[in-house]
Amino acid sequence: MRTTGSVEPYADLNLKREIDAGQLPGPHIDVTGPYLEGADSYFIQMHQLSGPEEARQFVDYWADRGVTSFKAYQNLTRAELKAAIEEAHKRNLKVTGHLCAVTYKEAAELGIDDLEHGFFVNTEFDPGKKPDVCSEGRGRPTLAQMGPESAEAKDLIDTLVKHHVAVTSTLPVFESGGMPNRPPLRPAMLEALSPQAREAYLYRRQKPEKQETVGPGNSENQDWPMLMKHDMQLERAFVAAGGLLLAGPDPTGNGGVVPGFGDQREIELLVEAGFSPVEAIKVATFNGATYLGRQERIGSIAVGKNADLVVIRGDPATHISDVENVEIVFKDGVGYDSAKLLESVKGRYGEY
Repeated sequence: MRTTGSVEPYADLNLKREIDAGQLPGPHIDVTGPYLEGADSYFIQMHQLSGPEEARQFVDYWADRGVTSFKAYQNLTRAELKAAIEEAHKRNLKVTGHLCAVTYKEAAELGIDDLEHGFFVNTEFDPGKKPDVCSEGRGRPTLAQMGPESAEAKDLIDTLVKHHVAVTSTLPVFESGGMPNRPPLRPAMLEALSPQAREAYLYRRQKPEKQETVGPGNSENQDWPMLMKHDMQLERAFVAAGGLLLAGPDPTGNGGVVPGFGDQREIELLVEAGFSPVEAIKVATFNGATYLGRQERIGSIAVGKNADLVVIRGDPATHISDVENVEIVFKDGVGYDSAKLLESVKGRYGEY
């Protein structure tokens, strides 16, 4: 599991230590450091870097503490991102990003390794976009105009593939946050939520949403079905051009995305996007291992690889919804009863 950004890095590092020592059940964790964020962040939990030199110091400090990757955030400047990437690469660590002030093309040319959230947060063509400043539209206007056959899309995808930049698809968080008339949460997922989290999520889901066309510079007026369609099409075009697409849930927002359940939903949404079931499963397994440089040990089933296996009742190669029917998860050859694991967290997710 790649945490992909942290506001409590010591908690993540301590959790990794407990899991690795066998004190808690859990995955091997690629602990991402605290967000690399620039000035004017609207998240009070995030440190705001003062410039490129502090970005280098920040990377070195957290690499010494044991983090194994970094995530650039929305207000980071090009100079700060360049410094962070250079310092991380000196230590063979990777940098991903949920960007805004820096565009996808700029980040690719600076050497970033991965871009989070599909093509939703590329701000290159947002109205009024200024260098090193996050746009008001936060990428939605750019996505609205970037059809998969457009010259802009082809140019961007060519740049990403040329620079070997991966893209992480996080479709569940966008389905949960803005799409009308989507399937309800699975009962097992609702049962995992704390009573307060469940109440907040259901209230948010039932609240009427305005479905409007994206307006210049207005991130609130969003035609979500159109944006979702464009992103899905661009993800397919990226893979067709030779790009490495990864998969993740992004468990944030209104509480409708929960780790594990969200990963399964991501695979289903990749099939909705037009990937075959087997292609979607590969994106969610082998591609992630490839990005982490661990494809020789994990990510697929082969003699000599780790016994990391998911035992499913059904045939997801034919019916992708069968990915939900997990009975046993093997990690390093040790089997974990999925029903017991879910029972142990029932009513707890969202407590802390």
